[in-house]
Amino acid sequence: MIPLRPLRPLLLASLLLAPHLPAQQKSSSPDQTPGSTAPAIAVDARLVNLPVVVRDKKGALIQNLTKDDFILQVDDKPQTIRYFDKDTNLPLALGLLVDTSLSQREVIDEERAASSTFLDQMLTTPKDKAFITQFAAETELLQDLTSSHPLLQAALKQIDTPSPDAGSSTDGTAPRRPRGGGGTVLYDALFLASDELMSKQTGRKAIIILSDGGDRGSRESLVKAIEAAQRADTIVYAIYFKGEKPHQDYPQRDRGGYPGGGGYPGGGYPGGGYPGGGYPGGGYPGGGYPGGGYPGGGYPGGGNGGGNNGGNYPNGPGHIDGKKNLERMAEETGGRFFEVRKNQNVAQIYNEIAEELRAQYRLGYTPSQDAAATGYHKIDLTLHQKGLLVQTRVGYYTGK
Repeated sequence: MIPLRPLRPLLLASLLLAPHLPAQQKSSSPDQTPGSTAPAIAVDARLVNLPVVVRDKKGALIQNLTKDDFILQVDDKPQTIRYFDKDTNLPLALGLLVDTSLSQREVIDEERAASSTFLDQMLTTPKDKAFITQFAAETELLQDLTSSHPLLQAALKQIDTPSPDAGSSTDGTAPRRPRGGGGTVLYDALFLASDELMSKQTGRKAIIILSDGGDRGSRESLVKAIEAAQRADTIVYAIYFKGEKPHQDYPQRDRGGYPGGGGYPGGGYPGGGYPGGGYPGGGYPGGGYPGGGYPGGGYPGGGNGGGNNGGNYPNGPGHIDGKKNLERMAEETGGRFFEVRKNQNVAQIYNEIAEELRAQYRLGYTPSQDAAATGYHKIDLTLHQKGLLVQTRVGYYTGK
């Protein structure tokens, strides 16, 4: 098991061997943002791609549509769909993020078994790859992206909840765990998986999160974690299992780190921190997000932003609604939220995710001059046929 951290040196070789593709622009948040965050998608100089799922009112997948069935508008202006195909023709990159905090110990065995079957079903070609990460008080990459079924199965066997004394040190170094004991760094796990793994991949990309949605001790905020997935053009599927007890967040931190200062537990991110002991310059440029926080002083529209875990939660700064966290991650990236119940277990949920990934359409269009301008662009994708439901992202960012 190794801590998940930036993996640019490890990925460089594979990138050099990959076929040359048009460069994608990585965008930063615009000065003007809508009232709620919309999923961002990678924007090619010539083509914008949209993964799309269509269902009828009963939830059945519709897989016989053509390009002419869709109506696409960007910023309320019609766009011409120039590319249309079934997404199954593209390589698949999958990531499993498994919450192994003590609140999830009752479901770990079920998750491990269901994940094994799911990966065997989905990785059908040598170009299909997956990685496995577990997270509790820290984020651990159990297996980097690989098409090897034996390696992935071996990684699944390593998934386990921490022992009660997890985080204690045997070599005299400081324990890598949040102050106050325990922890669940969900936001860090999604951020790092998106920013350091998925952002380097092409084709279909999806992350499956198995968690109760609580976060305790992350360096990144909920907003920043979602944004990383959006910029990596990655769909998030969230599988919610209600933990044994609710997570309670740390009091909101200031820029000095966690309460009392001192920065991230153990002096940095697990394993000594990000390269160079932290972000370049010792933090985000200028000591925080541009302007000292998320654009506009917080989440677009004045919502979440700042603080340890995103700022303004509905029930106060000390409470985390894990279910809403996962719903938001899925919705804002174009994915779906599932809840484990007596009549719907993890294996059944995985089957639904597999069916959806196989039924995706991919639409591509060349933005008009207005739709390619720097800033946020709202996507409105509808169908001529009434009574069908379209599931896709609702916007993207362009520009520097």
